[in-house]
Amino acid sequence: MYHVESNFTYPKMYKVRQHLNSEKLADINKTVYDELDAIGIGEKIKKDSEIAVCAGSRGINNIDKIVKAAVDYVKDHGGKPFIVPAMGSHGGATADGQIHVLEKYGISEETMGCEIRSDMEPVYLGDAENGAPVYFDKNAYGAAGIIVVNRVKPHTDFLAENESGVVKMCTVGLGKEKGATAMHGYNLGETIPLSFKVSLKKAPYLAGLAIIENSMDETYMIKALKPEDFLEEEKKLLNIAKQQVPHFPVDQLDVLIVKEMGKMFSGTGVDTKVIGRIMVKGVPEPETPKINKLAILRLSPNSYGNAVGIGLADLTTQKLVDMIDYEAMYINLVPTTYLERGKVPPHFATEKETIAVALKTLGKVKPEEARVIVCENTLHISKLLVSEAVYNEIKDKVELLEEDVQWTFDDKEDLTMEC
Repeated sequence: MYHVESNFTYPKMYKVRQHLNSEKLADINKTVYDELDAIGIGEKIKKDSEIAVCAGSRGINNIDKIVKAAVDYVKDHGGKPFIVPAMGSHGGATADGQIHVLEKYGISEETMGCEIRSDMEPVYLGDAENGAPVYFDKNAYGAAGIIVVNRVKPHTDFLAENESGVVKMCTVGLGKEKGATAMHGYNLGETIPLSFKVSLKKAPYLAGLAIIENSMDETYMIKALKPEDFLEEEKKLLNIAKQQVPHFPVDQLDVLIVKEMGKMFSGTGVDTKVIGRIMVKGVPEPETPKINKLAILRLSPNSYGNAVGIGLADLTTQKLVDMIDYEAMYINLVPTTYLERGKVPPHFATEKETIAVALKTLGKVKPEEARVIVCENTLHISKLLVSEAVYNEIKDKVELLEEDVQWTFDDKEDLTMEC
């Protein structure tokens, strides 16, 4: 194993807090009920009719409460709800695996009080205008109505009027592995709305519950949508969501250290818009931030070995590489067609050594003068550790929490300084 000498001076570090929007909903359950009432859903639920409530695989705050509220709403209006995992190829692309993913988000038959029906064999609905085959979860398709629940946010792979949200769940999530693979084989930004138009004519959509989170990863807004309004209303909501997305307070970095990656933080393990790297042919890279060396130290256990996105890093740890379940990762990676994101970068024995390599490969920039940020993950970047060079630039825009934070490591040489 290669080892690097650590005879250098670490940059002086500061703990800071960015001033991000923290406004959030006070009553999740009441908001869901009020929103569904506002578009007249209660009147459309017939007695004893089976209604599918769709839940995905992203780390959405309060997703269990929102799904439970939708389930209870259906019950209160005489319907019989059941839950469908709408997560494409995630969960190892198996029916049991997708149920297990939902359980980790607090969504189970016991907590929701209804059945979960998980099946990986979808029905074929036809082809979109651009030739993409459209698949759809057979349990949802056979229901009397479908309520689609998902967060609206910028997508990590493309720019379009409809990115991540209820429309994407209708096409990629409910398409299961076959649908996800087919969709990624075409221009995703173009194909999502075209595919939705096919399913809109055939699937029994009842409503959408679009979620927007604030800059602190808290529930900021829930909006009920009529199926015929999914496309147009989601465009407006995406603009609101973009205003809530947190960013680093600087545009240029020598080193970014992400302590942990994983599917609950982003579909690509690390948010491509936050790190300024997309790595998809035909999609321009974000103008900022520009990062010389990106080091990712850990893979969350809740990612179940799926390290999709590790290829976006410049270097990582042996520990992270040892946690990779390549079968689980490739099941998710291959349908996207973005194989570069699964390439394992140079990896080193410990977190301390990985950080040392990042700091010692900056060319003319001395480690102690480097522009460095350390974050826990790319979803939670309110609190950051920043080097002196960065702090001097942003000190008038952030709150100083602690000065002269020491670089500390445990006996395994894991980084112990906390953001």
